[in-house]
Amino acid sequence: MARFGIDIDGTVTCPTSLLPHINQAFNTNLVLDDIKEYDLTAAFPVDRTKFYTWFKEAEPIIYANSPIQENAKRILDEWKKHYELYFISARGENATDITLDWFKQQELQYDHIELIGSHNKVETARIHQVDAFFEDKHDNAVEIGEELDIPVLLFDTPYNRSATPKQVIRVHSWQEADEWIRNHFPTK
Repeated sequence: MARFGIDIDGTVTCPTSLLPHINQAFNTNLVLDDIKEYDLTAAFPVDRTKFYTWFKEAEPIIYANSPIQENAKRILDEWKKHYELYFISARGENATDITLDWFKQQELQYDHIELIGSHNKVETARIHQVDAFFEDKHDNAVEIGEELDIPVLLFDTPYNRSATPKQVIRVHSWQEADEWIRNHFPTK
């Protein structure tokens, strides 16, 4: 049975999840197309220290209220019947309860959830021997694809449009990801 490594934020959750919180806290009107880099502070004038202090405080509210991407639940539910689902996130262990509650609220099934507290997911993906990975952060996708020589499906956003190696497959929706998986990891 194939095992998939799946990022949570911006992959399972909508990449716009943070924006309403940022707009309210910093009195901005940012939309996803304004976010051209993964570093959100590049999109508007804000002191980085102030931003990260705010983020640490707002993190539980943001994670608890992040909407799930369109079709993600339906597709992940179907995949769970045929594949092992390992959610590997840069969230820290401090977000464990919030994350587990969110999965329960969304009624999302999983085999394993690992919150590693950093964006370096290569080692965790290697340890869990995932056969494919799903990501929204460009450099993570490239690193995982090249280091582990596995396919990484990169969910397209304005902040991840740099060139990618052959192991990284750009998808625009969960339906597109599902089609790719059905072609490359067929079930019996």
